[in-house]
Amino acid sequence: MARLRPPGHFYIAVVIIISVAAVVASADDGGKTEGDVLVAFRDTLRAADGSPPGPLRSWGTPGPCNGNHSSWYGVSCHGNGSVQGLQLERLGLAGGAPEMGSLSVLPGLRVISLSDNALTGPFPNVSQLGVLKMLYLSRNKFSGVIPVDAFMHMRGLRKLYLTSNDFSGPVPSSITSPRLLELSLAHNKFDGPLPDFSQPELRFVDVSENNLSGPIPAGLSRFNASMFQGNKLLCGKPLDAVCDPALSPDDGMSPFVKIAIALIIVGVLLAVGGIATGVLGRRRRRKRRAKRTDGSVTLPNGEQTPSNPVLETAPCVAMSQAAPVAASAKRGGRRDEHGRLVFISESRVRFEIEDLLRASAEVLGSGNFGSSYKATLLEGSSVVVKRFKDMNGVGREDFSEHMRRLGRLDHPNLIPLVAYLYKKEEKLLITDYMCNGSLANLLHGGRGKALDWGKRLGIIKGTARGLAHLYDELPMLTVPHGHLKSSNVLLDADFRPALSDYALVPVLTATHAKQVMMAYKAPECVEAHGKPSKKSDVWSLGILILEILTGKFPANYLRQGSKGTTDLAGWVNSVVTEERTGEVFDKDMAVAGEDADSEMLKLLQVGLACCEADVDKRLDLKAAVTGIEEVREPEPASTSQGESKS
Repeated sequence: MARLRPPGHFYIAVVIIISVAAVVASADDGGKTEGDVLVAFRDTLRAADGSPPGPLRSWGTPGPCNGNHSSWYGVSCHGNGSVQGLQLERLGLAGGAPEMGSLSVLPGLRVISLSDNALTGPFPNVSQLGVLKMLYLSRNKFSGVIPVDAFMHMRGLRKLYLTSNDFSGPVPSSITSPRLLELSLAHNKFDGPLPDFSQPELRFVDVSENNLSGPIPAGLSRFNASMFQGNKLLCGKPLDAVCDPALSPDDGMSPFVKIAIALIIVGVLLAVGGIATGVLGRRRRRKRRAKRTDGSVTLPNGEQTPSNPVLETAPCVAMSQAAPVAASAKRGGRRDEHGRLVFISESRVRFEIEDLLRASAEVLGSGNFGSSYKATLLEGSSVVVKRFKDMNGVGREDFSEHMRRLGRLDHPNLIPLVAYLYKKEEKLLITDYMCNGSLANLLHGGRGKALDWGKRLGIIKGTARGLAHLYDELPMLTVPHGHLKSSNVLLDADFRPALSDYALVPVLTATHAKQVMMAYKAPECVEAHGKPSKKSDVWSLGILILEILTGKFPANYLRQGSKGTTDLAGWVNSVVTEERTGEVFDKDMAVAGEDADSEMLKLLQVGLACCEADVDKRLDLKAAVTGIEEVREPEPASTSQGESKS
């Protein structure tokens, strides 16, 4: 009998029904939008003073996503306009973990980061977030035992970071997601054996500084020993501690039975030691009775041996030799750890030095600090690697702390620090790659026509805002940037600027800092006994403004006899004084609009006021930023055309 086939339109109907069901499901809770869900979630978050987190108060209308662009703080978006991730780090969040289940209605949610807050209580219930790929909860105050089935429904989990909390109990076996890539449980109180890890893609594991015990699973033996340090009862590769076959994890005994057996063995050894001590005591008494005047000893069997026999000193020698070996092993672990790349943000895609060595590289340039390279990783993303050879102003701990301080800076006009490597002979700083390169290359590399008046004004405004953020966040530094110049202003695809090489003075030696910092050196920085001030960065900002408006390279205008003081401002002043202002502005700068000339002159005056040789007369940064913000941006061409038609 022939099997009946449903008509083709039947399948179409099924697809439509499924699609409608998906829409209904996504519009659960009364048709709430993704924005409504996020706002409701935000309202469950509290800072230490009980108020909602400040940066999240701006969440509202319009929705969070416009394509892959997000207008809400801490929210990232997919290309289709759905919410992809929540990065709510360093917001001072306190109290218990927020209810995560409400986020399960966001179909595209893949990343949640609540790291670097002060959240307390047990591990949050994430069982409903079955499609989540990355979860970051490090450096909070979570505590207690994580349920064994906590991750059972998260079969697509790729990255899990729980570093520096107070979790205890066994590592849950459900943590071994088949797609797991990265796992960090370091600096907690996990105990017992490690579960078996056999994921072929697993590339990073750190369980250091816990109370773990037993053999390291074969699937983890390929990782560095430093990833397991601080667990005194762990054994097996890559550690030097050899596992006792009698305590194999496959012997069917629980950890408690094993511990009991170990205690019995220790008790027996102590008893045997006591008996041996008694026997040795009796022998020594016999030796003393048999001692001769020449200092030799007659043993009971009649043999002679020198006094102070080796048997008495051997245990002390063994102990004194063991201590340096243990210390050496620890030092070796630290060297291994600090020879690796240290990532500032856990939510970034990780890679190792080996990945950089395998990456295709392109030399971007060589500056006062060292060389810069563009490295394109095998997965396709690109980063910039900067090598610094004269950055030994502080030790490793102070250097790391300063890098973490820079990593906490969050501003759209500052290039974020991705990772760093500390070695005594050199340092590496890894940042994002900006596709339009540096402002210097565009201005002076034959591409100046790509920068019209509107783009140049936007670059100056963004630079000023980034500099102002450095002054707000790093008030302890005399010169918060210290190296502002056009080659350290990087541009993205939309010509938005981001500052690089900022705030490096504290990690340089004083001599090197004086030689290379303050690229556009203010007069007070080159005088015999002069010292930089808070206004030294303002001088550099002023020179940058003049460079952008004139298209002139500042190094071509050096004041004679002033040890390299940039005097582009002197040339501009002389031309303006002679009423030849038209010669000042870059011929490649396309200008549109009737008011453009007056706005350009206004900005030119701000630049000159930033370049006052007398520090007391020079604008401070706040006044400079205010003057720059008051310069009106040109109207878009479409708007002006529409008005002319009307």
